[in-house]
Amino acid sequence: MWTRKDFQRRCRPGCIGMIHLASLPGAPTHDGGLDAVIEAALADLSALVAGGVTAVMMENFNDIPFHPDNVPAITVASMAVVGRELRRQQPDVALGVNVLRNDADSALAVAAAVGASFIRINVHTGSMVTDQGPLVGQAHRTLRRRRELGLDEVGILADVRVKHAAPLAARDLADEARDLRLRGLADALVVSGTATGAATDPADLQVLREALPDCPLLVGSGVTLDNLPLYRDLADAVIVGTSLKSDGRVAVDRVQALIAALGRRKDSS
Repeated sequence: MWTRKDFQRRCRPGCIGMIHLASLPGAPTHDGGLDAVIEAALADLSALVAGGVTAVMMENFNDIPFHPDNVPAITVASMAVVGRELRRQQPDVALGVNVLRNDADSALAVAAAVGASFIRINVHTGSMVTDQGPLVGQAHRTLRRRRELGLDEVGILADVRVKHAAPLAARDLADEARDLRLRGLADALVVSGTATGAATDPADLQVLREALPDCPLLVGSGVTLDNLPLYRDLADAVIVGTSLKSDGRVAVDRVQALIAALGRRKDSS
């Protein structure tokens, strides 16, 4: 498992920029072919890198309504093609993969095909009630599959009480996180708000930092320039997508402003 120092070496300056893929072939809202998806993804990647981001994550953000677990083969194939193009354009940028809603096996497959550095798993341990129905963590399968594929260096970013969901049964937050880290062997934990773009509660980060002092913690939603100082002493990185966009596309000036603020945070810490 990654320590905080391990993570910081992999993700500087503490930001993972999101590439929200346009709806892929096979999705109800797909229109325009895979070339259009690739073009938009490459444009967002260029803007993120120009703004100073060195780690990005792609996800099938617009494939609503999501499959609860295993996505169809067309989704895996499409994400592998897009991921390969992203890697070709920026081979030195760390690439992550999230296959929504909770397909860890497909995320590992795409990671193997494109040489990704990490995957994100929304429900890695425990159970959550979501708009796709109940989701059950498959950590036992995912860790064994990662070993079978020879992907031990591919990190697992796992959500604690993922957004758009609620726990199946009430549990102490710190206990959930300890299980996720110590029994699910997650490399880093992601803490989010209740929905996409909703701010993460700094109090949750504080609880987890005290429970797991050497575990990388990431803010998974709702980060803006205004609230970034709330997380400065608690999180190792922020995952940002929504607030970096203007008219639906990543804007270089917004990325630059966030990276500059992260730099100021580092200098003053």
